[in-house]
Amino acid sequence: MPINEQQLLQILPKARPVAGIFLPALNRAMARWKIDSRIRKAAFLAQVGHESGQLRNLVENLNYSADALVRVWPSRFTAQSSAAYARQPEKIANKVYGGRMGNGPEASGDGWRYRGRGLLQVTGRSNYRETGAGLGLPLEDEPELLEHAEHAAQSAAWWWAKRGLNELADAGRIQDIGSVINTGQVGRVPHGAAERKGLYDLALRVLA
Repeated sequence: MPINEQQLLQILPKARPVAGIFLPALNRAMARWKIDSRIRKAAFLAQVGHESGQLRNLVENLNYSADALVRVWPSRFTAQSSAAYARQPEKIANKVYGGRMGNGPEASGDGWRYRGRGLLQVTGRSNYRETGAGLGLPLEDEPELLEHAEHAAQSAAWWWAKRGLNELADAGRIQDIGSVINTGQVGRVPHGAAERKGLYDLALRVLA
């Protein structure tokens, strides 16, 4: 049973300006990747809602202050080095994502080109390649495709299904789902754990 616009806006009220665009995309993605029970839908909508600022942010915001850079990436920035990168999103992306996740070195520009996009923030050249192969999309060559609602939703639902998150939802392991999305590991407390759980509880009530 597809969700309707009223349900979507009860769960994610800040999505009002984009709800009409995302509703059909989300329903198609959830149907395709078997996010097809009340519990699975509630878990999925809660997580993508949290990760995307309630469907409004499809591209990672890397506009950090010097202090925030040190706080978020203490292994990559010091109080002395951070000033040279502060409030320069492209430079920050190339620094923090360069040389990992399949990206070339900082100077290659891959960090910026393959910064987080989509409802679950696909990040890094190798992840764009993997997701593109899974969806039949040329994401490595055209990473901006994930800025479109249809592909943003499909990429999130594909990633979700591939990593067994339907099964974690079935087991009620909501914090573990957030851990996998946020840190890649079960057992870590994810960023925004309380908000993720709050959205999940709300979604369960709305979809009852």
